[in-house]
Amino acid sequence: MIQELQVRHVEHVTTRSFEEVVAAFEHAVGSIEAVGWPALPGGARDEGAFRSRVEEHLGPSGFTRFLTLDHGDWLKLYGQDAKVVMYTLGNPLIAITMLRHDIRAGLNVPVRLLIYRDEASGTTRLAYDVPSTLMGNIENDPCLDAARGLDAKLAALAEQATGARA
Repeated sequence: MIQELQVRHVEHVTTRSFEEVVAAFEHAVGSIEAVGWPALPGGARDEGAFRSRVEEHLGPSGFTRFLTLDHGDWLKLYGQDAKVVMYTLGNPLIAITMLRHDIRAGLNVPVRLLIYRDEASGTTRLAYDVPSTLMGNIENDPCLDAARGLDAKLAALAEQATGARA
């Protein structure tokens, strides 16, 4: 089966420096990168223990980083001087609000987000694909309602980090 989806792509454009946006973003989200994902469910005895483990790693935004990939680090090996970092972020306690209704939502949570410096315009951009639109093949209202809640939380985080609306 092959399906086509219409995905909404969002970019928050700001005159803040790349470093300022990255710092604001990283301050707003927690991280499980040091312990790794398996440590969270791995030692949990029950839902309450898992919830506690997750909450320890959430930032003020309610998100945590699962992966940080600095493309700029390796692009310089190819002669490209770029400021660009991709993050995988989410919150399993938000993910369950979708996954309990339709397991296919797991393809799009956690979400990916890119912060990069656009040298042509002299701006910094924070970009992501709107989660609920990535789930356009799911016809489950409770799942999509939860995904739209994730959309709003992601937009608020992006506005906070950039100081700009999309």
